[in-house]
Amino acid sequence: MQLSIVTTLYRSAPYIEEFLRRVNAEAKKLTDEYEIVMVDDGSPDNSLLLALDFQKLDPHLHIIELSRNFGHHKAMMAGLDYARGGLVFLIDVDLEEPPELLTRFSDEMEQGSWDVVYGVQKERAGGTIKKIGGQIGWWFIQILVPVRIPRNLSTVRLMTLAYVRQLVRHKEHMTAISGLWVLTGFRQHGLLFDKTSRQESTYTFVKRAKALLDSVTSFSQVPLYGIFTFGVVIFLVSLLTTIALIVRKIQGHVLDGWVSVMVSVWGLGGLILLCIGLVGLYISRIFIETKNRPYIIIRNVFGDQDRMPKE
Repeated sequence: MQLSIVTTLYRSAPYIEEFLRRVNAEAKKLTDEYEIVMVDDGSPDNSLLLALDFQKLDPHLHIIELSRNFGHHKAMMAGLDYARGGLVFLIDVDLEEPPELLTRFSDEMEQGSWDVVYGVQKERAGGTIKKIGGQIGWWFIQILVPVRIPRNLSTVRLMTLAYVRQLVRHKEHMTAISGLWVLTGFRQHGLLFDKTSRQESTYTFVKRAKALLDSVTSFSQVPLYGIFTFGVVIFLVSLLTTIALIVRKIQGHVLDGWVSVMVSVWGLGGLILLCIGLVGLYISRIFIETKNRPYIIIRNVFGDQDRMPKE
């Protein structure tokens, strides 16, 4: 198998037919030995049934049905774990990223001996509010996340199987796949492309905000250090305030009982924040290492049963 094309299904029924037509045409320009892997991420529409109908006509098509909706990132990882092609092309099915990028990425990979060629949006798609929100999100990521995630990178990418095998070793439950793409390493190269935008998107504001939080909390301890530092500052301020109030008390300028209240509130508040930040640093490490729930649960594989992805 020379090429695997991996995508996910979630409310994707309107796009499946055109996606298969275009991606098949591109794949055949490179090789006849290819497969298309579709992962049904608990889609509430008839995406799975439609894909199964197309599978009867397309021997290249393999379908993985998850037991429920696990999320876009985990569904992609399930498809990548199933893929066996020497090159693996990951792309969303909604056609915002043109399937024709496959041949362009393949040419670039051959010329530069890259392990990964990924897409970068020339300009963020969507309306003004969406663009501004995206800029703010990337600003937070660049400040708080130590992993250097390329700005405005997209899902679409062409990867070697060696890279993919290392990528799928990551099994964190609360994570952001964009960080894992970078964290896996290898030789990676970005190409600019024009991404279109649909009026309706399954990525709501809440989901985007959650993805931002996952990106920060999965790869950065900066917020915890910030809390710890804030606790230290508050404690030092309370110490200086205590000294000032004691001096004023000796001079007779402070009401009785007011000093003890202020010292208690500021001093204990600073100590509490300091301790929470310190304990949080340790809990974050324990939390990441001890969770051992199944990464995904597969209901059916319509294809090669011997290639069931490891959970």
